Parts: sequence; structure tokens; C-alpha cells
Amino acid sequence: MSVQLITLLGSTGSIGQSALDVIRSHSDRFEVYALVAGRNVELLIKQVQEFKPVYAILNDKSKLSQLKSACAGLKTKVFVGSDAIADIAKSTDVDIVISAMVGAAGLKPTLNAIQVGHRVAIANKEPLVMAGEYMINTAKKTGAVILPIDSEHSAIFQSVVGSKLSEVSKIRLTASGGPFRGKTKAELSKVSIADALNHPTWNMGPKITIDSASLMNKALEVIEAHWLFDMPANKIAVTVHPQSLIHSMVEYNDGSIIAQMGLPDMRVPIQYALSWPDRWQGTTDVPNLAQVGNLIFEDVDHDTFPSIKLAWEVCDRGGVAGAVLNAANEVAVERFLKNEISFLDIFELVKFVVNSIKSGIVSPDLDVILEADKEARDRARIWKVK
Repeated sequence: MSVQLITLLGSTGSIGQSALDVIRSHSDRFEVYALVAGRNVELLIKQVQEFKPVYAILNDKSKLSQLKSACAGLKTKVFVGSDAIADIAKSTDVDIVISAMVGAAGLKPTLNAIQVGHRVAIANKEPLVMAGEYMINTAKKTGAVILPIDSEHSAIFQSVVGSKLSEVSKIRLTASGGPFRGKTKAELSKVSIADALNHPTWNMGPKITIDSASLMNKALEVIEAHWLFDMPANKIAVTVHPQSLIHSMVEYNDGSIIAQMGLPDMRVPIQYALSWPDRWQGTTDVPNLAQVGNLIFEDVDHDTFPSIKLAWEVCDRGGVAGAVLNAANEVAVERFLKNEISFLDIFELVKFVVNSIKSGIVSPDLDVILEADKEARDRARIWKVK
């Protein structure tokens, strides 16, 4: 097998670090072509020193001199800013682009990678949520292959291998339930930022962790699944599974359910996206089923956590509705982390913005999507608690 060159968008985040661990374990198969990070220059420097990529790119312009100084003795070329990130994603020198940037910032570089026909291993939910129709149609034209890294979507992908999507009666995403599983609205009205950041299973960044607490991460995943697997909203369900061992499942029209199971370790879906259609030896243990004992499944409390209902509405509306929901939620999380709004206000803010912007535009282009994103952010920033 020839060595595959990889561009990693979001190398210093939790997904990026897990991806580098997979690459490290298969150094005979992969080389890092470019490492892209947001602000964590210290960790990026360590990664550059180990993997010696051709390019190292940082989004934070204020830290350019620090990165350049650290890379002075290396052959790695250093750039900074969003334009450089977008440009490196469309380099035709690479074989695989891993999209692991958090938020809407990952949209343009991910689209650039798809436009040149790359294999794109995508962990970043937001590009598909914002511009799913546009991305899927572009991939069909260019021959790009979009493979999910999200554990839930990877589980679905693995569970439909060898089957026809027409045979699928329902996709069932699993959710850990986050730190507030079983809480009432009255209890949620009193939770703190620290409470929301205390996830029981996964170690993730603050934005993703808050999304998990509000189940907005599942809302985004519903929309993502809608585009990845061409499934209508009424065929996408969510089930709470606090052990996070079954990562998602697929129900078939003959009454069968196929599920993918494994320890909560992101290296498994990352490696599968990189090795597909093959499976390689991994470094993750297999769950000890005797120690696991019983598996728990619960219905989602949609009244307390209305995020998923909003996602179903967004799927039905189409157009720019996904971009609006995503933008409103990003601002809501920012405002919650700044203690400007309460946890329950996240739902109210997002719902208000989604309902206040005309979204049913047929096949919007990128400019229309970005305009809707900006309008939603502007409205979310000025939203006031009643």
C-alpha cells in the first residue's frame, strides 16, 4: 500500500489528537501533509516537531511569530489565517482531509476539500448541518467521498454496509443523555456552567460538551444523518443510552436491528474512516460484556430537551434552516459560557431565531447560506431574556 498524505483540520482538538494517535499507530501507511489549528500554538508546535508536516497553519494571527520561531529549524512552512486554512484544504497533493474544526469555521475548508474530489473524513457536524444539500450535491459532481467520523454516524455507516438504504425503516441515534439526564426543567433552571461542562462519559471541548448537555449535539446529528444517509426526519430517532457502548443502530423493514458496539473511544471511527473499505488492527480494547451486564435504553424527554424536535422541523423545512439553527446555537452556547443567559435560555434563544428567519429557500448556494448564518448570529446576539 502506498503512503497516504493527510491534511488534518483541527489538529489540537480532542478529535485531532485522537486522529494523530491513529496516524502514529499506522506510520507505515500515513504521513501528515498539513496540520491546522485554531489558537493552541503550544500544542501545535509539539505536533509539528513530531510529525514534521509540509505545512503548519494557525488561525490566530497574534501567535504567528511564536509558531514561526519554533519551526525555524524545520522544513515546515508556516501560514496563518482563515484564507490559508481554506486554501490548504483544496491542495491536490493530499489523499485525505480530516475535518475536525469546531463550528461554522470548518464549512469553507471542508467544502474546498469536497470540490477537488478528496476523501473527506468529517467529524465536524456544522458543515453538513449548514450546507448539507450543497455539500452532497458537490460531492456527487466531483467524486469526493464523505465518510463520517462522528461515532454515531460511523456506527450507522457500519450498520448499513452491504444493505440498501431503501431497506432501512429507521435510523436510531444513541445519546448518553449528558450530565443532565433525568433532570426536570425546574432542576435545569438552577444549573451552573461547571455543571453543564461535567460530562459523564466523553472528554470534549466546551462547545461540544454544552451541546451534549442540551442534547443539541443530537439535534445536529439528526440533521447530519438526514443528509449523509438521505433519510427524512420521520425516519430518524434518538434513544438515550447512558453507557455509550452502542453508538447507534439501524432498523430494517424486516424487523431486524443492526447496531455497532464498542468502547467510547474516537480512535475507532477515525481509523475506520481512514481504512475504509478495509478494517485494520486497532489499539482499542473490546468491551467486556460480562462486566457491562445490562444495557440501558430510555426515551428522550422532548419537553425538557426540545432540541431534537427543532432538528426534525429543520429537516422538513430545508433551505437555510440548518444554517440558522447552527448559528443561533453557537451564539447561545457562547452567551451561556459568558454567563449572559441561563442554560434553559439556550433553547428559547435558538427556537426564537429559527422561527424568525425565512428558511425555506430551494437549493440555496453558499452565499445565501452564509448570509443566513450571519443574520442568525446577529439576531442571537441581541436576543434578550424575557
